[in-house]
Amino acid sequence: MTTTASRPEAIVPEPNDAQPVRIDTDYPLTRVPLSARQGWFGVLVVVAGFLFFTPTMVTGGAVAGAFGFAGFVGIAIVASIVLALYVATLGAVSARTGLSTVLLARLVLGRIGGKWASIVLGGTQIGWYGITVGIFANLLATALGWDVTWPLAVLGGLLMATTAYWGFKGIEILSWVSVPLMLGLCFWVMGLSVGEVGGWANLWATEGDASIAPGMALTMMIGTFISGGTQIGNWTRFSKKAGTAFLTCLGVVVLIEFGLLFFGGIGAIAFAEPDFTNLLLGLGLALLAVFMLVFNLWTTNDNAAYAFGVAGAELFGVANKRPFIIGGVVIGIALAVTNAADAMTGFLVLLGTVIPPLGGAVIGTFLFTWRLRDPGTHLGTVPAFQWPGIAAYFAGTAAAFFGSLTGIGSPALQGIIVAILAVPVANAIARAVRKPVATETAA
Repeated sequence: MTTTASRPEAIVPEPNDAQPVRIDTDYPLTRVPLSARQGWFGVLVVVAGFLFFTPTMVTGGAVAGAFGFAGFVGIAIVASIVLALYVATLGAVSARTGLSTVLLARLVLGRIGGKWASIVLGGTQIGWYGITVGIFANLLATALGWDVTWPLAVLGGLLMATTAYWGFKGIEILSWVSVPLMLGLCFWVMGLSVGEVGGWANLWATEGDASIAPGMALTMMIGTFISGGTQIGNWTRFSKKAGTAFLTCLGVVVLIEFGLLFFGGIGAIAFAEPDFTNLLLGLGLALLAVFMLVFNLWTTNDNAAYAFGVAGAELFGVANKRPFIIGGVVIGIALAVTNAADAMTGFLVLLGTVIPPLGGAVIGTFLFTWRLRDPGTHLGTVPAFQWPGIAAYFAGTAAAFFGSLTGIGSPALQGIIVAILAVPVANAIARAVRKPVATETAA
């Protein structure tokens, strides 16, 4: 299907100017019009490419050894369904409104309050971009026998940005290549793993060492992608229907999230190696490992670049994501080359605690305030601060930090739930405060 969204840019004449101007048809500052919406399959492919995240497989490998295969599969199913419901709901909100995650945050938190979302979402993605570029450079340098990694970091950082610079269509094309390759490789390793343990019966009979509690395992599995999943609206806003976006995301996230956990876990049980890349290297498949990781890291990073490009456009009010993609890529490469990215991992994980409650505030507003509809609010007339949304977000963040500091519950999950439930409470308080003021003014 040919749509305006499939082109990097379009020429649109300004009404009071004889000269046409170029605009970014990924619509970083406006709703995506119906004429630019994509078919469900194109959105599915992009979301699938976004979900192929190597650390998810590593988490599956780490958890599997603690529970044995049967227990591990049960926890992985629960984690995948919980994550899928969260991501699919956010995806439906963006499809209904045509707005990216940061623009939804503007409606929920306010014109100025929403800038926090652009800063934290864009900033974390730049940091992860630098970390991923560093992983890419180190991996390739090891395979080539090089002692110097910075040329590969520069080359990889620039290469990974090309599809994001092109826009939705560029990411879709890359996903068409990478997703089948990853799936084929995973199923092949699964066959090797089953053969290694002597068949499925022996695999199901394995037992774990109980080194990880079930609650912690659930937190680890959900946490692998919940921060990234909060930004799913950057792509589902191109869906034609909210219901289609919900079902697409629900199915894709359940299948791929569970699949990645499953493939990582089965390899760890069979070969006692939780890291899927190291597993491939141990099997003498160095070239295949490098090939797989290059495509996997690329699909991760072009989505990251797209995300910080859209966030930057909202933060500075510029209707073009491309300058911010370029700027973010330069910063990310600099972080990788100087090895500063390695020191940022803990900080980015900490920031990950404050991201899921943002999604909770958006979902709560969509359910209880907007009543499953697009509010139709003009983005330029949003108040500076939307205090009910801000209060709900702070409540969710406090719950997430409480879980993180005490080890009680799942920080990200309880942050989302508290933020959702806090929205109607905060709105009720806001109405109660406004009513006496209005009455007094009338008198």
